[in-house]
Amino acid sequence: MGVPLLEVRDLAVSFSNPSAPDSPRVQAVAGVNMTVYPSQTLAVVGESGCGKSVTAMSTMQLVPQPPGRFDRGQALFMGRDVLRFDEREIRALRGNDIAMIFQEPMTSLNPVYTIGDQIMEAILLHQDVTQDEAVDIAVTSMRDVGIPQPEQRMKAYPHQFSGGMRQRVMIAMALACQPKLLLADEPTTALDVTIQAQILELLRELQRTRRMGIMLITHNLGVVAENADVVCVMYAGRVVEYANIFELFDNPLHPYTRGLFKSIPKLRESMERLVTVEQIVDNPAEYVKLDGFEKGIVPWWPDPPESVKPALADNDDEYMLHEISENHWVGVFKSDHVATHPSRVPDLDYRRTDF
Repeated sequence: MGVPLLEVRDLAVSFSNPSAPDSPRVQAVAGVNMTVYPSQTLAVVGESGCGKSVTAMSTMQLVPQPPGRFDRGQALFMGRDVLRFDEREIRALRGNDIAMIFQEPMTSLNPVYTIGDQIMEAILLHQDVTQDEAVDIAVTSMRDVGIPQPEQRMKAYPHQFSGGMRQRVMIAMALACQPKLLLADEPTTALDVTIQAQILELLRELQRTRRMGIMLITHNLGVVAENADVVCVMYAGRVVEYANIFELFDNPLHPYTRGLFKSIPKLRESMERLVTVEQIVDNPAEYVKLDGFEKGIVPWWPDPPESVKPALADNDDEYMLHEISENHWVGVFKSDHVATHPSRVPDLDYRRTDF
């Protein structure tokens, strides 16, 4: 097994409400564990508000403090805890060893600066190069992501690019310093399926040539199926399932994961009403399928059917990530059996070979 680029260990992040300072803090991330290896794509899947983006931003200390706060845990990049970095250390890391593609390129790009100036800013900040050398690196980066006539387009402004080309600019900006880890937060949001496929293929090709690790944040299971090596499913700030791509798609163990799959319309199936996630997670029969159910190994859910909820070892800490089978983890209730039989944290050095 190789050495992971990124190890997130028991990360917890909360936010206060500035307009109601006496109200309880909101727990956006509550004990997340995950790893990313070189040349590996970890897909973090879940609906809006589940903590995907906060987890990613925490690895670069981009969570605003206040109202945000790192309550506990670690985010280890190549063995060093990023959460303990001072301002100088974190500025040297951002955009250099770890880079991020944000969701919406039109709001992430500054409309009053040229594309070339914005790409060169990170290059000049992180690399010991001259202005002319920075221009050459920026042009090469734009060419690598498929932007035609990069020398001329360096002088253009964001509004002069299409949505797909703006996203390519964001990728060029993120990869200009050749980072070891790329955090891609919904990199194909609002793009048509043709451009989406081109962007994802571009990321795969750049990953192959640079041995770059990628954390791909998405809610699109089709994108996950085509691009991920390992999948982390999140809900309410917690990991509910973690496995390699084929294991998770062939054998989903958590009711929420099964609900996500069953809610996808099938071309060959005719139905009057679509299946919803709520129908699955509200069904007691979905909670008794794990090996060890009779011992108290029950999938965790914020509001499960009362008939399946086990007696808890700790009423203040009801969740635990448990390895159900080899290299397949599920978020379960922390019953006495689970608490006394802890399993290792997720650590999968796996890459698919079907590309």
